[in-house]
Amino acid sequence: MRKTKKVLRLKWASGVSNRKIATRCGIGRPIIGEYLRRAEEAELRWPLPAYLDDSRLERLLFPTSPDLSAQKQGIPDWTRIHGELKFKGVTLFLLWQEYRQVHSDGYQYSWFCAHY
Repeated sequence: MRKTKKVLRLKWASGVSNRKIATRCGIGRPIIGEYLRRAEEAELRWPLPAYLDDSRLERLLFPTSPDLSAQKQGIPDWTRIHGELKFKGVTLFLLWQEYRQVHSDGYQYSWFCAHY
């Protein structure tokens, strides 16, 4: 969390560019942008409030939530898929299509194949 605070301080208090912040902190520019985006969404300003210690700042910027993506997309039943593939005429593409009928916002075919 110290790096996050340092990023916010350099950006908001000193007006340093993201590129220079990345060099000084040893992290990538996309991460700098992500920290700043999250801080703006949380409506933070510099100086940070005194009550906002490292653990509170971390919970505010990076809230933990249950992995909804796995629940939303549905993890395929690999055991069933493996068993189904033993039948003649059954392909991984066919099983993926069946999976997508049940989980319309599920994983793409490339992910499905890579994880099988």
